Amino acid sequence: MSDLNPTPYADLTPDRVLSAVERLGLVTDGRLLALNSYENRVYQIGLEDAAPLIAKFYRPERWSDEAILEEQTFTALLSERDIPAVAPLRIAGRTLHHVDGYRFSLSPRRGGRTPELEDSEVLQWLGRLLGRIHAIGASAPFHHRPTLDLQSFGVEPSAYLLDQGWIPHDLLPAYRSVLAQALDGVRACFARAGHPTQIRLHGDCHRGNLLWTDAGPHFVDFDDARMGPAMQDLWMLLSGDRHEMSAQLADILAGYEDFREFDYRELHLLEGLRTLRIIHYAGWLARRWQDPAFPLAFPWFGTQGFWENQILQLREQIAAMEEGPLWSG
Repeated sequence: MSDLNPTPYADLTPDRVLSAVERLGLVTDGRLLALNSYENRVYQIGLEDAAPLIAKFYRPERWSDEAILEEQTFTALLSERDIPAVAPLRIAGRTLHHVDGYRFSLSPRRGGRTPELEDSEVLQWLGRLLGRIHAIGASAPFHHRPTLDLQSFGVEPSAYLLDQGWIPHDLLPAYRSVLAQALDGVRACFARAGHPTQIRLHGDCHRGNLLWTDAGPHFVDFDDARMGPAMQDLWMLLSGDRHEMSAQLADILAGYEDFREFDYRELHLLEGLRTLRIIHYAGWLARRWQDPAFPLAFPWFGTQGFWENQILQLREQIAAMEEGPLWSG
């Protein structure tokens, strides 16, 4: 959906947040803690005689109700299958609530720490869970949520950045040239992967959306759930040089294939998907820049140094895409 209002949370005051929760029949104790979130607004809400809940207020005009409900239904299905995904609570027969022009959901509070992604056993554990998530994700499609593809994550954000004048004039020729080469490289990656199967994904499966406790991991924030290739939920768990990432990927896939067969042609997508994320991230920051939270959180965005680094990153990605997949299996 298009974003019509650049400051959609201007009147989402603490009193309005607490009032919205209390309209569902819950009694708050007045405590409200804003949590780290930029796309939406997320709060920990204290309740009288009960554990705190997490209230998520969805960015207006970003998703349709149908798209939000699809994501909520997916996470609920995962939870029902004993996969540790935090699903919204059903209150008064609904998971999506409307108050004062805002839409929000409530979910249990789940704590945890960042997983140790350098540990082989941790990676295999995550691989098993992702294999189970993807087995369910492949059983039916999303109908109202988008697909991760070259157009939406590469071409469209590129056009926005160029058309809206975000690139410094002296860097524009270099940026335009490297961007075109990078997009061609992504096209070649997808062609080598044989046009991979699209399944329902977490969509933004980085370590910040994984919380680890003594009982193991759980997955949070399915807000970017969409259709896409399985590799999208794997590559963001990797770090280090090519040798280190190859070993990490081998561990993840060792667990993954206990529950779902992996199409090894998707290895060709890894650096292409990383390239798309770099482009999409810059476009996302530009589109959200009128939201007051963004200049405060990302003061370096749009500076000369930022765009110089973007050019360097894209050049490195072009080389990485040409180098081929990390690991042959």
